[in-house]
Parts: sequence; C-alpha cells; structure tokens
Amino acid sequence: TELAISESQERMAVVVAPGDAEEFIARAQAENLEAYQVAVVTERPRMVMRWRGEVIADLSRAFLNSNGAVKHAKAAVPERMPGDMAPYLEPRFNSLREMAASLKCASRRGLTERFDGSIGTGSVLMPFGGRTQRTPAQAMAALLPVEPGQSTEQASVMAWAFDPEVMALDPYTGAHDAVYTSVAKLVAAGADYRKAYLTLQEFFEKLREDPRRWGKPFAALLGALDAQLELGAAAIGGKDSMSGSFLDLDVPPTLISFAIAPVQAGQVLSPEFKAAGHPVCLFAPKDGAEGAKAAWESFHSLCRAGKVRAAWAVENGLAEAVMKMSFGNGVGFRADEAAVSWHTLCPGAIVAELDGDVDSPYAVKLGVTTEEPAIVIGGDFAPIDELLALNEGVLEAVYPSRTPAQGAVEAISWEKRSPAVCRAKTARPKAVIPVFPGTNCEYDTANACLKAGIQPEIVVVRNLTSDLLGQSAQALEAAIRGAQMVVLPGGFSGGDEPDGSAKFICSFLRNPRLTDAVHDLLQDRDGLMLGICNGFQALVKLGLVPYGEIRPMDEGCATLTYNDIGRHQSRYVTTRVASVNSPWMLKSRVGDLHTIPISHGEGKFVAPQGLLDRLIANGQVATQYVGPDGTPAMDIDVDPNGSVMAIEGIFSPDGRVFGKMGHSERTGRFVARNIVGDKVQPLFDSGAEYFK
Repeated sequence: TELAISESQERMAVVVAPGDAEEFIARAQAENLEAYQVAVVTERPRMVMRWRGEVIADLSRAFLNSNGAVKHAKAAVPERMPGDMAPYLEPRFNSLREMAASLKCASRRGLTERFDGSIGTGSVLMPFGGRTQRTPAQAMAALLPVEPGQSTEQASVMAWAFDPEVMALDPYTGAHDAVYTSVAKLVAAGADYRKAYLTLQEFFEKLREDPRRWGKPFAALLGALDAQLELGAAAIGGKDSMSGSFLDLDVPPTLISFAIAPVQAGQVLSPEFKAAGHPVCLFAPKDGAEGAKAAWESFHSLCRAGKVRAAWAVENGLAEAVMKMSFGNGVGFRADEAAVSWHTLCPGAIVAELDGDVDSPYAVKLGVTTEEPAIVIGGDFAPIDELLALNEGVLEAVYPSRTPAQGAVEAISWEKRSPAVCRAKTARPKAVIPVFPGTNCEYDTANACLKAGIQPEIVVVRNLTSDLLGQSAQALEAAIRGAQMVVLPGGFSGGDEPDGSAKFICSFLRNPRLTDAVHDLLQDRDGLMLGICNGFQALVKLGLVPYGEIRPMDEGCATLTYNDIGRHQSRYVTTRVASVNSPWMLKSRVGDLHTIPISHGEGKFVAPQGLLDRLIANGQVATQYVGPDGTPAMDIDVDPNGSVMAIEGIFSPDGRVFGKMGHSERTGRFVARNIVGDKVQPLFDSGAEYFK
C-alpha cells in the first residue's frame, strides 16, 4: 500500500489493489471516515485529470518528477574572511541572570502546554519534568503504538536543533552544528548515535537567479552533508521551501535538523538533576568528528552501566545546561575550577549528572549538585527561584503560564462508603466506550479496561449521513443494554463546538431511546458510568453528575467552562481523594494522592454556592487538585483551570456515576518517567471489583 498524506493531515490518498477497494471504503465508513475512489493507476506514464467530462490536465510523469523546476543554477558562496566567525566564538552572555532573561534561553512552557503531551499513553517523557515540571525535555520519547491489550518496551526518541544566529552568520556552520546538536540530544536521552536517522527541513528566501541567494541553501546543505558523512547518519526524505520572501523582506537562512533513533523505554534518560552530592561532568568533542563520536560512545557506555542520572545536550552554553537541569527538582549546582567557558557554544557536548566519579578520558568534572537551591559558578551566584522567574518571564506576555488566582482551599473529606451494591455479579463486566467525532482517547480507555479485567466494547458514532446516525443510535442503545458500564472517554467532541464542549455528545444521548437505556443501566441494573475530560463535560451538561439522571439544564446547575488562563492546559497534576462515596473508589481511601495527566481547555468546574454546599454535604465531591503536600489551593500550579474549591471530579448521589477531568486511563510502566508521584489511580480496578 502506498500512502500519501496531505499537509493538513485531514485528507489522505491511498492506493489499494482493485479487489480491496470496496472493503477499504467499508472499513473507512465504519470509522466514520469519508472514502471515495478518485483515480485509477495506469500503465501509461501520464497524469490525466478530468472535470465534468473534460480533460483539464494531462502531464507526463517525467515532468512531474522534475516538479517543474530547473535542474541547474549558479551558486556563489562567499569566502570566509578572518574575523567573520568571531561572534560564534565569543561568550553569548556575561552572567547567569542575563542568560536566564534572554529570549535565546527563555522557557517555552506557556506555548508547549497548549498541546496534548500525554495522548496515547505512550509519552515516556513529558515536555517538562521534575517535581516542579520546569526542566524541559530536549527529546520527545514515546513508546511505539500498539493495540489495546498489548504492550511494548520499544520506544523512539526524536529531537531537533537549529540556531538562527549561527545560521545567519554562516549557513554551513549553522547546518553542521544543527546535525551534531540534534544527534547529541538523542545521545543525552539514552540512545546510540549509530542508530540515528535524520530528516532536514529547510526554509530560505526566494532564490530567483541570484547566485548569492542560491549560495545560502547550497552552503547549508553542504554543512549538513558533511556532518552526516562524519557521523554516518543518513537523512530520510526532507521538506523544503524556497519562498520565504515578501517584497524586500527575507526569512533568515533556516535548516532544522530532526534526528530520531530507537531505544528501550527503560533506558530513556531525563535531563533534570535528581539529587544533591552528585558529580556533574562534561562530555565534549575533541579532535573533530572522531572525538565527538568517542565522547558519545563513552557517555553511552556509562548510561548502559546505570551511572548516568541526568543529561543535557549543550545548546547555548554550559551555564544554560546546569540552570535548566536545576529547575525540575530545585537541586542546585556549584562549579569546580574547571578551565571551561560557561557561556560559549559547544555543539555536540553533553552535560551529565553521574552517580559517582568515573574514569573516562572524555569526562571533565564541572562541579557537583547541591542541596542549596542556587547556581554558583565562580563569583556568579543566583538562586534557582530567581533564575526560573526570569526565564519564565521573558515570554509570559506572549504565552502566559500564570493566573492571578491564589490562596488555600478547604480540604474536603467524606469517609463513608457508598451504599450502592451490584445484585447481578459478573467476573468480567463489559464497558461500552462510545466514540464520537473528535473523541481521541478510546484506545487508552479500552486498554485501561482490559488491564482491570473489564471487557471493552468500542462503538463508533457515525454522523456522515442521517441514516448512519440513526444506525449508530440503535447500535449504542443495544450495546448499553448488554453492558454493565458506560465510559465516556476524552477528546474534543465536534472540535469543542462553539458555545461549549460536549454539545454533540449531549444531543445524541438525549435521544429518548438512549436516555432510557442509560437510566435502565443506572437505576434498574446497578450499572456504572464514568466520564473523563470531554466525557466529564458531557456528564455535567446532561445532569448525570451531580444528579444521577439525564435532565434539562438551568441556571442552577453546575457546568465546566474555560480555563482561567484562557488556553489549553496539558501537564500532570496531583489530585487528592476527597470522598469514597462511590463504587469507583472501592480501592481508594480519603487522602490518597495521585499524579495524573490533564489535557483540556474547558475544565473549570463552577456551581452555585447552594449546589456546591449540597455536594460537599452529600459526599459528592470526589477529588480535589492539591499541591505535593496534599493541600488544595487555587494557584495554577495546583489548580490548572481555576475550578471552584479546586474540584477535579464529582459523583452522582449514589456514586454510580463519576466525572473527572484528569486522565486516569493514561498510565503505564514507562509513561512519564520524568514526573514524580503515584501515577496509578485504581478507578478501573475498583469498577471491576464492584461487579465481583
């Protein structure tokens, strides 16, 4: 099968054997995807397109292979003169504070948290790690995707590198450094550079017929090619654009190196300092490419021996490395008197926290980690908190990460167990998982069910035609009537429709037959219902929480609305069990703390004071957002959305229905290795236990 994916990734062209076309279209429709035959592959090497019976394009394959572009052009690369590279060799900063407050080194957390970093239960590293979730991961590490019920330890790590200042100064050096730095990031994450592959993305000004303009991508590609040959790293495909000009404005020369390599998930390293008293060493290239490879091989052997605790591939100098490594756990650093330049570029170098002194000719001791939360390099002293504030403040006005909300919140506790019992016991209950347009957590949810001994049944709601929508309603009703649970998974139903999320789910489940099936499950058959994230939004807007039934909504009802910060939030939070008044809490106790990923834009729980008081009095407040010490608070580092009373989840009156924002289904042995805390909340195990 040949697959070509468009830029938007919303449409794709697939070439299949003639005998498979009908089955392929049927399978696509079963997943609520439109599929049509639009062309036929022919022996004749021409692409012919027709519109309303008329030929509108008839092009030869030879022409298409050329992309219509000329094959020859003159390129002029200016001779490098003495002093041209002086800025490259000079220190970028004069102090820790200047470096922390620079745009070059600024935190991108406010931007990164806008994207779901935990989807698929495969993120070995979250984008920011450590106790405070402030040390940025330099590589994306993810498990290879498998079907629900399957598992794997095989992961991949991917990293990128690009320094616009160096590229603008000298495209050859900029591209060469980009390749080395991207591969060094893989090595620092625990991968073997000898298994790395590359892909390069270029973006340059319009080249026209000017040899000097052609010389920029020419020099950059030569720099990248030399680096590839030196490292033995092949480039797969690539993407380029030579249209970066508007009137007299040109984009700076751009070549971004993306590197990827396989790795076992248990061997992945994260960059945050782990503890005080550990030596911090520099593994730097010596004597060109061979020296770089030898240093990486020495470092990699220490990784396999379990002697490396954390590592960072140097980008803007050694001082930036130790600063960002310190942010995640508040572990400080004190430099020795090593003869190194702390603020100059060193492409390919790696700074590593080791568990003890090592005998390696490639390891230069820089200093030691400390209990004191500060960075000390010679006479330059700065507290970590001050450096972090400077670092996050650079882009705060553009990509905010803070809100004004502050203050403590009362911890809610309800010790009484739910009186709900199941009269029809079963060793393997069935859970229906409806998949609406925009749902993206059904596989994660099904996998969580299987691990708990629950049989999942995924029902795709198809809305391409009114006929298919009717069939879907019938199929979902039948599935609910034959199951013991309904689990509404997370996602962005209908793209989080205007005027609020989960509207499509609510409209669908208010179908009288589906409403009756849900009520029969909960009221007559002792069934359970769970809604996570988008599913929680649907439960609240249906009335299933907090009322236990689908009912009309009015001004006196609770709802979930936009996060206080006004954007999507994706990170880990700590939640505290506030009530065990539910079958979903059979294996939990009041006060249990769990570290759980969140990913939502509308997770702020609000309710009138009278309703809120009743929820607390009836033991229906299930969980609260809390700090590491278990104390609820309104600070955004604790309560990510501004929910009243820091409420994360609520029950129906009898506890059979539970809605929550945190993705308790996204858990696994190798998931989020750079996040501390208990990441296993036994909701699904409790749900299974209820039926036994």
